[in-house]
Amino acid sequence: MYRNVAETIKGITGGRTLNDERKTILQPLIAFVQQKVNNGQDVNLNFICTHNSRRSHLAQVWAQVASVYFHIPSVYCYSGGTEETALFPKVADTLIRQGFVVFKMAEADNPIYAIKYSDSALPIIGFSKKYDSSFNPASTFAAIMTCSQADGGCPFIAGAEKRIAITFEDPKVSDGTPEQARVYAERSLQIAMEMFYVFSMIEI
Repeated sequence: MYRNVAETIKGITGGRTLNDERKTILQPLIAFVQQKVNNGQDVNLNFICTHNSRRSHLAQVWAQVASVYFHIPSVYCYSGGTEETALFPKVADTLIRQGFVVFKMAEADNPIYAIKYSDSALPIIGFSKKYDSSFNPASTFAAIMTCSQADGGCPFIAGAEKRIAITFEDPKVSDGTPEQARVYAERSLQIAMEMFYVFSMIEI
């Protein structure tokens, strides 16, 4: 794992704790992952938000990293939206500042990014897509709703084995303000801390 990513992880795991409300919200995801691990099955997680541009990507990236950090086998993280837009550039910039290597694999209105946390691991592929894109699993996955708008506007996720609401405040509220970098960094770290809590609770 890259040294700067490891330093970011050290910062989120060094004494900060979640409140009981967030732990309760995260418990269904812990239970889903634990059941799959107990049964020796793949753990497919699809993080879903309206535009698949900010929170869902951050959750996908940090959940994948957390699963590797805690040596949880066969975890595959995806993301999608109720509509396709583009990964917001500030998300890529935030991840770079937190130690990741991020580069564009394809230029377009909806660019495709490779997001790397280690030289020895496959990159996480980041681009905006609908939750039911052929890039994502079609069955036996947990649909994790990362925004209340997607959760309310998407009453049925075809193929989802489990639907779990874990919502986060949209960092978009800071766009165009002097607070943008700070807000995106804080949201990324919040999501990271929660995904690390989830995978720290898994027994293998």
